[in-house]
Amino acid sequence: MPFSSLGLTPELVHAASTRGFNAPTPIQAEAIPAVLRGADLQGQAQTGSGKTAAYALPLLQRLHGHSPSRGRRVRALVLVPTRELAAQVGEVLRSLGSALQDPPKVAVVFGGVSINPQMMRLRGGADVLVATPGRLLDLVAHNAIQLGQIEVLVLDEADRLLDLGFAEELQRVLAELPAQRQNLFFSATFAPAVQQLADGLLKEPVRIAVAATEANEPAITQRVIQVDASRRTELLRHLIKTQGWDRVLVFVATQYACQLVAGKLYKNGIYATVFHGGLSQGARTQVLQEFKDERWDVVVTTDLAARGIDIMQLPVVVNYDLPRSATDYVHRIGRTARAGEAGTAVSFVSADTEAHFALIEKRQRLSLPREQIEGFEPQDVAAPPPPDLAPVPGTGGVKGKRPSKKDKLRAAAAAAQGQGGDPKA
Repeated sequence: MPFSSLGLTPELVHAASTRGFNAPTPIQAEAIPAVLRGADLQGQAQTGSGKTAAYALPLLQRLHGHSPSRGRRVRALVLVPTRELAAQVGEVLRSLGSALQDPPKVAVVFGGVSINPQMMRLRGGADVLVATPGRLLDLVAHNAIQLGQIEVLVLDEADRLLDLGFAEELQRVLAELPAQRQNLFFSATFAPAVQQLADGLLKEPVRIAVAATEANEPAITQRVIQVDASRRTELLRHLIKTQGWDRVLVFVATQYACQLVAGKLYKNGIYATVFHGGLSQGARTQVLQEFKDERWDVVVTTDLAARGIDIMQLPVVVNYDLPRSATDYVHRIGRTARAGEAGTAVSFVSADTEAHFALIEKRQRLSLPREQIEGFEPQDVAAPPPPDLAPVPGTGGVKGKRPSKKDKLRAAAAAAQGQGGDPKA
């Protein structure tokens, strides 16, 4: 099925092909006609499936040929959870829109940088505004933009918006919008809280859920390597050198771990740097661009890079520290094997994290073989649970059943009465 069969103009079909979209992905094939009709839409598909183009192409076509924005008016609003995703979405919209005879004005705003240049760029309004919620509300408070004439609202990575604590800001933004508008929700996952939000906002929506199949599932080879926690950095160095990995995105749990792991790699002759929320926006943008330009071998990052980072032909992702949830696992490994490419996702599992990875496997319906690398065979065994996590008599042997505060008070009272004392003494 070609893009031309979906109702797009020849200019946008050509723009899609120049970005490597030779044929629509399943989410694009279903979403584009629905958006062009003006329907509300809830779209769910795995990461790397082309969700951004699924709304960007029809959105640009709907805006094209109409009167451009004037004053402080904004016609379409795309809300995203992170600065990096905002920049990426803005780049896609500008690139696709440049093929049109009269390209729409696309503005991108996010926090962490001075608000004044953003206010200057918004003079005269914008056809499409891509924004993070906090900075958007700042601009509204400064009277730099008006949201009362929004025609289309897009929530991209809607579940992440709530995960990052944007629920209150999101409600404040929604209160600024007109009641009559088109609403588009796109995400790889829809948690119950996000589904509740969608049910309250979408009006007779088209619901699209593209299940992963052999035909559309990213070509990610998932490997699980058993290794003692203390030898993970040494093993990472070994794999980079012996496997010939030229670019690797390594996920760790904290900013401190970013600095520690990257520093050790750099001292051993591997060009590694960090990417985390503690960096300035300018530094983060520079690191990403240099990584895309292959000036770094390794970028060590937190879950900040788990979404909204599109690095073409990224061959390897490593879970040095396991993600907190199965959803985060999906988004992390989805940084590789994008746009039809193949990739590898490696997870380091130690004795103490084996149970957690088994839970991730269960949630994602996976069963992955465990590997051991010669010279790095694990020696550690899982530590026994502390006494307060041992099964409590009378609880049916439920692991982790701690006595409640009331239970402790009752026990103290019973002990005091048995000794003839006063439990409050």
